[in-house]
Amino acid sequence: MSVQAAVKIEKVAWQGWPNCYRISNGEVELIVTSDVGPRVMSYGFVGGQNFFWVQKETAGKTGQPEWILRGGHRIWVGPEDIKYTYPPDNSPIAVKIQDGVLIATQPVEKETGIEKQIEVRLAPAGTGVTVIHRLTNRTNMPLEYAAWALTMMAPGGHGVSGFPPRGTHPEVLQPTNPLVMWAFSDLTDPRWTWLKKYFVLRQDPNNNTPTKIGHFNPKTFGAYFLNGDLFVKKYDADPAKTYPDFGSSYETFTNAQFLEIETMGPLSKIASGATLEHVERWSLHRNAKPTAWTDAELDRVLLPVLSAK
Repeated sequence: MSVQAAVKIEKVAWQGWPNCYRISNGEVELIVTSDVGPRVMSYGFVGGQNFFWVQKETAGKTGQPEWILRGGHRIWVGPEDIKYTYPPDNSPIAVKIQDGVLIATQPVEKETGIEKQIEVRLAPAGTGVTVIHRLTNRTNMPLEYAAWALTMMAPGGHGVSGFPPRGTHPEVLQPTNPLVMWAFSDLTDPRWTWLKKYFVLRQDPNNNTPTKIGHFNPKTFGAYFLNGDLFVKKYDADPAKTYPDFGSSYETFTNAQFLEIETMGPLSKIASGATLEHVERWSLHRNAKPTAWTDAELDRVLLPVLSAK
């Protein structure tokens, strides 16, 4: 029997797109559209809220000439660059389904010569999802780039990430991680809460001022608390490698529409015909609301989740 036998994939219409795929194991479900992308447009408990933001104005539409926010989860080429990061993903893509696994592949981008692919592997039970991102160099020369996986979260929640293990002075004299700012980062913004072990970014639908922070953690994770439930994605980063944006393996951004949880892979030189892979592991958790935004409360809620395989 296939290990994915409990996973069902069916073609459905969703939010105006006629060619979508619902992936479910009876507990959670994901929606991947083949009308644009590759993008995972929805992830949630069956019958429950979509943790991902969907742009209402562009839902169901295709063929726009420029890059569209659109929503959901996507793969980008990093570091951020107008030519390599922003080619439109507004056209149909190929979807392959085999043994409960969905692979969504975009045609090679004419602007970059890169082929983008997202593979979605839902566990046969529980909420776990393995998301494999691939960026294949289809040019005739080597290219250097990083894989950048961005998840646009629905409004009204709190995004959380954590620093590497803390220490004391003078026992630990060397720095442990960067904290990276952009020109529009503002540490006095009331949406930020800075703790010893964690930092929290609140999504505020009434505040349209963008803000962003990056950092590095070998055990990179992003968590999003929304209406009493929790989304987590995890990624193992390699301290021996060079990461974009002053060494960031994690970045988070918000404005009035959404909050973005982003993981960044290392800068890699990719030979012609070779593929760069970047793997995230997702999970959902019910009744996972901290009573306060403190280290102790976040430890209580997050440590069991982060330590799980």
